[in-house]
Amino acid sequence: MQLIFRYVRPYLKRMSLGLLIKFLGTIMDLFLPAILAHIIDEVVPLKDLGLVIRWGVLMLICSFLAILGNVIANRMAAWVARETTRRLRHDLFRKISYLSNRQIDGFTVPSLISRMTTDTYNIHRMVGMMQRIGIRAPILVVGGVAVTITLDPVLALVLTCMLPIIGIVVYLVSRRSIPLFDQLQKSVDTMVRVVRENASGVRVIKALSRSEGEKTRFEGVNRKVMQNENRANMVMAFSKPAMNLTLNLGLVLVVLVGAHRVNAGLCGPGTITAFLTYFTIILNAMMSITRVLTMWSKALASAERVEQVLSTEDDLIPQAMEAREESAHIVFENVRFSYNGKESNLEDISFSLEKGQSLGIIGPTGSGKSTLAGLLMRFYDVNGGSIRVDGRDVRSYDLKALRDKFGVVFQNDILFKKSIGENIRIGRQLEMSRLEKAAKDAQAAFFIEETGGMDASLEARGVNLSGGQKQRLLIARALAGRPDILILDDSSSALDYQTDARLRQTIRQDYGDTTTVIIAQRVSSVKNCDKILVLEEGRMSGLGTHEELMQTCGLYREISKLQMGEGAEA
Repeated sequence: MQLIFRYVRPYLKRMSLGLLIKFLGTIMDLFLPAILAHIIDEVVPLKDLGLVIRWGVLMLICSFLAILGNVIANRMAAWVARETTRRLRHDLFRKISYLSNRQIDGFTVPSLISRMTTDTYNIHRMVGMMQRIGIRAPILVVGGVAVTITLDPVLALVLTCMLPIIGIVVYLVSRRSIPLFDQLQKSVDTMVRVVRENASGVRVIKALSRSEGEKTRFEGVNRKVMQNENRANMVMAFSKPAMNLTLNLGLVLVVLVGAHRVNAGLCGPGTITAFLTYFTIILNAMMSITRVLTMWSKALASAERVEQVLSTEDDLIPQAMEAREESAHIVFENVRFSYNGKESNLEDISFSLEKGQSLGIIGPTGSGKSTLAGLLMRFYDVNGGSIRVDGRDVRSYDLKALRDKFGVVFQNDILFKKSIGENIRIGRQLEMSRLEKAAKDAQAAFFIEETGGMDASLEARGVNLSGGQKQRLLIARALAGRPDILILDDSSSALDYQTDARLRQTIRQDYGDTTTVIIAQRVSSVKNCDKILVLEEGRMSGLGTHEELMQTCGLYREISKLQMGEGAEA
């Protein structure tokens, strides 16, 4: 609730004005039955047509003012709800953008997508509904009771006896429904994850004829969502018949008591007519409160989920650490790291690189190669040891200042639905000449020209490009900023050997001051690096040049012979 109020607060003045207009319009609605009762009981017996017309015109004016006030107030409510949700989504998106990888792993990407879409939509609906119905309905209930007291206190007492029962129903339903809606949103997270996996892997699913299996899997999570939604809705559905029963019993009592009072001459038929009208108004208002209650329960559960993200403390803030005087550009010193805090993923990793040197990292799948790159860029913090860039521990850098040093291509990196030039520039203030130079160095200039130049549009994820074309564009993106440190994580797997060789030669010649880290599966991609690090199960199996490793590292020698033949030593 505090989250919602925090984002509504800047619009309190506008919202207050809208609520005032809504209040006045609702009061006009409440006048109508009372005026009708007065006409029936007081004006009609006088048999004065002119007086009836004047009171009728007053009813028309009240009706017009009620409609006009509700329309204006509803438009203002819609504006407040829209702006509140826009700011909330902006802050939520910004917060997600700055979450560490560890925090994203904790929330999971499908859950963050669900919070960004479904949960903020629930809050949007609640903010709008509270201003439109959440204010109008209670005014109609309270105002209706107040007016009926002035008309006939005895009949009003019958009505007020029903309200405590309704309050108890509302309390019990809301107490039970909020946890159920929280479970519902969690099951929606799971469904989003399955849909996301299927959308991303649709080619694999079709190629392996797994469509029926995936349909079954989706049916399972979809049924879970349905079951959770049914449970929540069944609890909410109890409130409507309970309120209907209570109010209709009250309506019967009003008719019975009213009949006796009219028969005794204690009130007129117009009063009974007005009471029945007010009862209908109150009944409809209570039904509206039920709908508001449903939306309120959903929104509170959603607000808690959004607040969990927004209140997450940054865990990668710069730390005060003493810098060292050292000539090495990059230093890993006894680095130890674990994703889950239990099983070690990297253990006792130590090496150093001078500025302009190149490091190749090779090893079996799952040996921790990409993890090293993530630690260097501080996507995660080490559990032990230290990583230093220019003599400073990476944990002491401002994140932007640290990552501005890097140009990077990750495995399965992303191309956006923009032009080729925008995908290379990616928001940086780079001149076109710089983009063209980077594309040329990445061996991408020829196919870019054939595609239509820098202004040619790409589809989402670059699906209109081949694998090799995607990788060359991604490498061009990394080179365009003239980085101090270049990380290429399995970025040449789709390139032919000739293109890969030209690319590596260009990087050596034109980016001599750039320290390069190449993560690869192919020995040919790292063979000419100044240093080669061999990883096996998160530990260093060897470190040295190609020739040194062929003599000292059995794993490297085995990989080299498998890929390059028995003459690999030469």
